[in-house]
Amino acid sequence: MSAINEFLLKNNLRIAQNPCVSPDFCLDWPALQADIKAGKVTEYAKSRFGTKAGAFTLVENAHGDCAWKLHAAGTALADGVAHAGATYFPATFANLLTLKNLIQEHDASSTIFPTAGAKLGKSTLGVGARFTTLHWPAVEWAMSALEIGLTANQNSIPRELVYDVDAMLGNRLDTVPFPFIGTNVPEGHQGQSVEGMSHGCVLSKLKTGFHHRKIAWSFNADHQPIGGKFDVREDALVKGCLLASYITFDLSPELALNQPAKVADIPADVVSKTRARVAAAGLKLDDAAFNALLATVWTPMQKMKRRDDKYAAARRAAFTTDVGRTYLRELSIDELPGLTTPETTAIMLALCEVLGMPVNFVAPAFGFQKNTPYPDNAALKQLIEAQWAVCKQFGVSIGFHSGSGKSAENYQVMGEVTGSALEIKTSGRYTYEMGVAISQSKNLADAALWRDWYKFTVDMSVAGAFSTDATEQKMARIFVTTSLAALGKPVDVFASPATCRAALEALPPSAEHMIFFEYNFLYVLAAGGRPEKAALGDHTPAGYQQRARFYAVSAETRLLFSKRIAAYLIFLAENTGLASKERCAATSKLLNSYSSLEAMLGDISR
Repeated sequence: MSAINEFLLKNNLRIAQNPCVSPDFCLDWPALQADIKAGKVTEYAKSRFGTKAGAFTLVENAHGDCAWKLHAAGTALADGVAHAGATYFPATFANLLTLKNLIQEHDASSTIFPTAGAKLGKSTLGVGARFTTLHWPAVEWAMSALEIGLTANQNSIPRELVYDVDAMLGNRLDTVPFPFIGTNVPEGHQGQSVEGMSHGCVLSKLKTGFHHRKIAWSFNADHQPIGGKFDVREDALVKGCLLASYITFDLSPELALNQPAKVADIPADVVSKTRARVAAAGLKLDDAAFNALLATVWTPMQKMKRRDDKYAAARRAAFTTDVGRTYLRELSIDELPGLTTPETTAIMLALCEVLGMPVNFVAPAFGFQKNTPYPDNAALKQLIEAQWAVCKQFGVSIGFHSGSGKSAENYQVMGEVTGSALEIKTSGRYTYEMGVAISQSKNLADAALWRDWYKFTVDMSVAGAFSTDATEQKMARIFVTTSLAALGKPVDVFASPATCRAALEALPPSAEHMIFFEYNFLYVLAAGGRPEKAALGDHTPAGYQQRARFYAVSAETRLLFSKRIAAYLIFLAENTGLASKERCAATSKLLNSYSSLEAMLGDISR
């Protein structure tokens, strides 16, 4: 038994209440075998798919342990046991990788696994989440009803997902700075592993029968850090992200070192080809400006090339088909200081081409704030037009990071300027949507969770507003005053912590308050639900017991949450032009008709 599975079983952290921590979706194979033989498993009829070895379905017991049922005798996967004319195999991560090859060798058009197919490399919506996987079925419903593929699984790694469960168990996870709370939080603050999430997102689509719709979807390993302190563990990052069909390269760790190369050390043919490609894209740069930017980014770009080669090599070694090996690329330059200039974008895209790793998306900095509309649509249009003039010359779409919570008009500008050749990244939105759903639930346990969750954000706000850390104090006071001002309340509340707390507690608890939106995601792995900084991102049993509270929400909350997720995706698809107004209107009407989650999810494979 692996160390992570032993840890989870020892602490009674089972998949049904805490999925995607282990890379495996079977923690206790002997017990699952006994349940299979006793008939104590659920078989998902809609999960059926074919391979050369025969047809498979997915089965699951009450603990969430899963097995693959081969409807024949055979040894297609490892550790099989025969029963009643079929062969059952544990849902290990190793078996999942083997199964990917069997499926895609049998049917290259299969959409069970994430791919880079269809329009995913040109037009998509990035659907991440910072706390659970409860949004997945709603995303599958939206893709099915709208008949469009999305980046249906997206998270920053290792910032949000655990990149290596053995490093987690060995207390070797690094920390991530969160200046707005004045501290560092352990990596993987969402709690689940990247391999576990890779596994779980496939199983989710099989359970709902989404794969029968033949709609391609992708999995984005977002903000893959290049250079700096990540050099020593890039092999582990590559290994963990093996099933991602879309990689976002984030150069900021290396750029933060501020160690520009010497132009004389850059191969002359790279310099000349890059200069010629920038000129062909219609931009003119004087030699000094061109050389300065090239020197700044040369070392990070070389490291990006090294990482990209490793991603390609890992896929060649693990997978046997072209569709299984192909992946999309995004270059994230939104972490660079200030607004991105068209010249910077052109040089970066030209370098990607010259180095043999052309990208599908580039993410410039537009000055976006999460969950805040851009205030001037005319100015936004000008910013995007300047970037699009470059991107269209390279055949590259624009990735809009921090894309949550913009106005319909903002999204319309993005879609109209780019001809819908875009991606909107929206991970911050879905924790908020759970807050709205759970706050409206009439279930008593849900109401208790909502009270605790909201109080946590109040506690974080008050502590931050009186922190000795200048950045933490400034940001917390902005969150507090914005929350108060939105309801017309006085904002001069910082005479003392008691004054500040009294003002916040006088507000009706709401997911709409900025204090909730900014701090809510930190609650999911906060040991004991405590707001103390030492409790945040806790990967001990106490942190995972806290996370389990969300997986215990009622059917009422799950339906409200799923409908809100789907409604938001319909809104995005319509306003960015990814789906027609007529299709979106019909889909919204269908969504509003559901009175149970079972009915909603039952339509996914219809």
